[in-house]
Amino acid sequence: MMVETDWNTAGRNWDPAALAALYTEDALFFGGRPAHSIGAKSIRKYFESYVGVIDSCSLELVDQIVIELTSDCVIAQGYGIFCFSLQGKHFTRSRLRTTLALAKEGAFWKIRQHHFSAIPEAPPLGEPD
Repeated sequence: MMVETDWNTAGRNWDPAALAALYTEDALFFGGRPAHSIGAKSIRKYFESYVGVIDSCSLELVDQIVIELTSDCVIAQGYGIFCFSLQGKHFTRSRLRTTLALAKEGAFWKIRQHHFSAIPEAPPLGEPD
């Protein structure tokens, strides 16, 4: 997926502007913080919130199932393996569930909907009354 390559290029030096440029102006975004980000400006603020925390990041999309909805819109769902270089030379690795809706804008594919979440250890059924 070209979006994965572009994401990794922007994440290599943690560039919030370049990361946000991968999303459509009306994109919907659930990432690693509790808030729901709507639109490219809000998504850029999300990425900016990690400046000074994340030095570099790479993403490998694995086991993706891609469904073409139209010639300019696809949905991809699977897993993402993140490798983070955090400030202070700490390194982490996370495997998350991923769902992306990609929209073609001109010659480029952009992310219109992004939802990454932790893999639950058990179904979230809540506590009994």
